[in-house]
Amino acid sequence: MKSLTTVQKAFLALIIANVIWGAAAAIFKLSLENIPPFTLAFWRFFLGAMIILAVLRKKVALPLESRRDGVRLFLYGFLGITINIIFFFEGLKLTLSINSPVISSAQPILTMFFALLFLHEAFKLKKFLGMILGTLGIIVIVIEPLLLTGIDGSMLGNLYLVIATVAAVGQTIVGKKIVSKYNPWAFTFWAFLVGAASFLPLAIYEYSKMPQLYTLLDWRGYLGVAYGAIFSSTLGYGLYAWGLSKISATDTAMFAYVDPIVGTVLGAIVLHEPITGPFVLGALLIFGGIFVAEGRIQHYPIRKIILLGQPVHKIPVPVMSGDSAAPAKKLDKKKVLASIFQKN
Repeated sequence: MKSLTTVQKAFLALIIANVIWGAAAAIFKLSLENIPPFTLAFWRFFLGAMIILAVLRKKVALPLESRRDGVRLFLYGFLGITINIIFFFEGLKLTLSINSPVISSAQPILTMFFALLFLHEAFKLKKFLGMILGTLGIIVIVIEPLLLTGIDGSMLGNLYLVIATVAAVGQTIVGKKIVSKYNPWAFTFWAFLVGAASFLPLAIYEYSKMPQLYTLLDWRGYLGVAYGAIFSSTLGYGLYAWGLSKISATDTAMFAYVDPIVGTVLGAIVLHEPITGPFVLGALLIFGGIFVAEGRIQHYPIRKIILLGQPVHKIPVPVMSGDSAAPAKKLDKKKVLASIFQKN
């Protein structure tokens, strides 16, 4: 068997990262029964940063090329860690854990939506139909509690998960413009410090409200901290940053397919969460929307991995009926979209 190319190693790294994150929803929902969300978030990212520091030592130094890169680093940590985790944890407290990875898998649909909304990208019917299907899928999952039991906290929890996903899209866009310029593990270390610093005052507030917090921790709380610091944070974000530095943001977003499979299986087994009709319908609409919008099986992660030894740029892409040939010079919508964040 031929050895993996750098790009294929990046695919593998992103699959592993998404498997870790897919399992995280069920584990963190269990942990949040015993530990407050911001306390869990602080220790998750602070200890994760310390693990990276212990391994890299002096290599964590990150001499930034410009002040703009400093802003991007802050936005990467603030969007992908602070905002994402706040709404992710708050959403998990209110709704089923299996909803999280399915909603987050809609990242490609949301990225396309932002491109059309802010960049006035040329209208393409198949992408529009894909966005409609994906959006309908998100709506079905968000209103699932209304369809089954009436209005309750679960619906708000699902909305929180949508906001967390939007923040993750922002992290991907910002990260693509900067991660490839620096050591991804050192970059992750500083992003973790941004996240940990933002959660520290909130964790202190939780402790002031519950002084016996640490004496009441049991295996669920410790499991969440350990899994979060070692796997979901250090390995997950590190592998993600490394993979993002080697491939395009579009390909990176496609690995969201992995999360719902792992998350649904663990949620059903560990937490005994029901897989309902609306959940299945919403998931099918989201994945169907992504497939219709992309129209290419080559984007699927597993196919990328099994094409060993074949350079990715030489993988043939079938032309869909109705598509015209690409012009000689084509605007990269992801780069243009990222430039929006550059100017802030």
